[in-house]
Amino acid sequence: MSYSQLDRPVQFLKGVGPKRADAFVRLGVTTARDLLYHVPRRYDDASTVEPIVRLEVGMDASAIGRVRSKGVIPTRRGLRIFQAVLEDDTGMITVAWPGQPWLDRKLREGDTLLVTGKVKFFHGRQLQPREYSILSRASDQDAGTGTAGEPGSGAASLAGGLVFVTYPATEELPQWVLRGIFDKNLEAMLGWADDDEYLSPQVRTRLELPGLAEALTLLHRPTTLYDAERGRRRLAFDELFFLQLVQAQARRKATALEPGIAHRRTNRLVRPLHESLPFSLTEAQARALREVYADMQSEGRMNRLLQGDVGSGKTAVATFAMALAVEGGSQAVLMAPTEILAEQHARGVQTLLAPLDVKVQLLTGRLGAAERRQALGAVASGEASIVVGTHALIQDAVRYRALGLVVIDEQHRFGVRQRMALLERDDGRPDVLVMSATPIPRSLAMALYGDLDISVLDEMPPGRTPVKTALRSPDARASVYAFIRERIAEGRQAYIVYPLVEESEKIDLLSATAEFDRLRAGPFEGARVGLLHGQLPGSEKDTVMRAFASGELDVLVATTVIEVGIDVPNATVIVIEHAERFGLSQLHQLRGRVGRGAEESHCIVISEPGDDALERLRVFRDTTDGFEIARADLRIRGQGDLFGSRQHGKDAMLRFADLLADEDLLVTAQRDARALISADPELTQAEHSPIREHLVARYRHRLAMYGVG
Repeated sequence: MSYSQLDRPVQFLKGVGPKRADAFVRLGVTTARDLLYHVPRRYDDASTVEPIVRLEVGMDASAIGRVRSKGVIPTRRGLRIFQAVLEDDTGMITVAWPGQPWLDRKLREGDTLLVTGKVKFFHGRQLQPREYSILSRASDQDAGTGTAGEPGSGAASLAGGLVFVTYPATEELPQWVLRGIFDKNLEAMLGWADDDEYLSPQVRTRLELPGLAEALTLLHRPTTLYDAERGRRRLAFDELFFLQLVQAQARRKATALEPGIAHRRTNRLVRPLHESLPFSLTEAQARALREVYADMQSEGRMNRLLQGDVGSGKTAVATFAMALAVEGGSQAVLMAPTEILAEQHARGVQTLLAPLDVKVQLLTGRLGAAERRQALGAVASGEASIVVGTHALIQDAVRYRALGLVVIDEQHRFGVRQRMALLERDDGRPDVLVMSATPIPRSLAMALYGDLDISVLDEMPPGRTPVKTALRSPDARASVYAFIRERIAEGRQAYIVYPLVEESEKIDLLSATAEFDRLRAGPFEGARVGLLHGQLPGSEKDTVMRAFASGELDVLVATTVIEVGIDVPNATVIVIEHAERFGLSQLHQLRGRVGRGAEESHCIVISEPGDDALERLRVFRDTTDGFEIARADLRIRGQGDLFGSRQHGKDAMLRFADLLADEDLLVTAQRDARALISADPELTQAEHSPIREHLVARYRHRLAMYGVG
């Protein structure tokens, strides 16, 4: 992108200078553009701000007033309370901050404050703020929205529907300083923003979005909350559109730049496999299979995500896909994140294909030298039609005669880079089918996996018994343990999951190692109890997992390491301690460890939750639909940890977009991005030059991650 005035260092803006520029760095602001995109934290509409005279005990309200007097008041218990009297044109009220005497040095008489909190009665009306902002300082005539020294200046300005903007601030850059800097520079920065506009007037009209400069004006100086939302949606579309552009280019590289394999269907294997199935495919499986087959039989390469809940039948769909590849003369690979899961897949696929005389080769690190040589030879010669193993399957040492399909299970355990590495092999350009048993909302799937086409298994096979879920307090542990002992007596097995490996002095939580010793010496004395956590050596983890899978252990005390990789139909109970420490989707994955056989299964979550956690745990208790749980998890916890790492400030991929509220924008952004890359893959046409410059300048890192650009 050519140099813009918005690229100038923030230091050279009015009211900043070197010292404040250093403080801005800690807010993630180094240029004028960063400041212009400094996202407001909240808005307070004039209609929601009450005149002080109307504040009544019991109200949760916002008010604006000038500090008439202030001071620190000690109490008999040694607590020091900072109090201020706020005044507007209608009256006065005491505002109190218990335990925050340091505010006496921060707030001055004459400051105009915006305060939000509960109005209580303590020697009269008293508001205890949850939040407050300094709108203007007593000593800075031009620093804020009110005029210093005039009682009620903030309240007087409420006429006309003014919306007060509150920014993320720091001790070094308090709210009133930020307001002053914006007041001095906003008009100029908005003028410079015209250079960043990339949407034509026709496109903006079609999308019903404002121009970029107008959107930024609405973001920083809205006259109504509706205006602020209009500005946010335009900037949200920009984020989503450029994210989808990156992924559209990655999708094109994966599927269209070089020819793929047009797998030939002869029904030599597919039809007999269908006829020999001991069950009928669900409509969701049949639909997904039609989508997979259409990709595989086309000239382009398949790059598809198969998403479905635990037990929805992803492996059956993958087996049919591998059968099509084999009957067309290619080899197929199924890659799993752990050796034990690879072994489970090998057994399952071999069972389904047993009537068809198809050789399934297992290739893992447990093979001895002679076995490994034999396996590599079978793969290289093509004798092994289907190969199942871990990520070692795509290493250079493994050579294939005709690799035509790669299936990746639990793909989130491998990551984008490993997935993209599959596209660079020199012994074939295989189709790629990635599977995930972690249901995520459609909008999140589009954001995370926009380079993939998506098939969803949203239907469970008939006859599958839902896991019964119960929420219990710690007082019920004895009865929970008694219930487990009853199941053990019936020949069943159980998991008990803890959030910590070892005890911590900082966090008062039960740990797997400490509870393992206590449980086997107490409640489960005489039972066979095993311990599994991520800090064990790989060989020891494998030994414990195999012992539990073979029935040599009755109870497995574990951390979330069991979330993926154990399929034990005989395990019918899972207990999750301190359930409030886990996200909904993670709880759902843990619950998926049971209910894998014909017996009735139970998930018991133990927690002493607060109100927020109780809402989440009730959703979990009352819902077995993984997609519904995922939407609730995204709604409750937010989208702070996306794209593989937690991101903050200007480095965050999504700062304006809300994946639940803006799904319509995301659908439009993906459609437009894919159409643009289809029409002008390298964005070389003159009218697309601003888009190309913006994409390269702002999203270079993400382009590199996908190996494009």
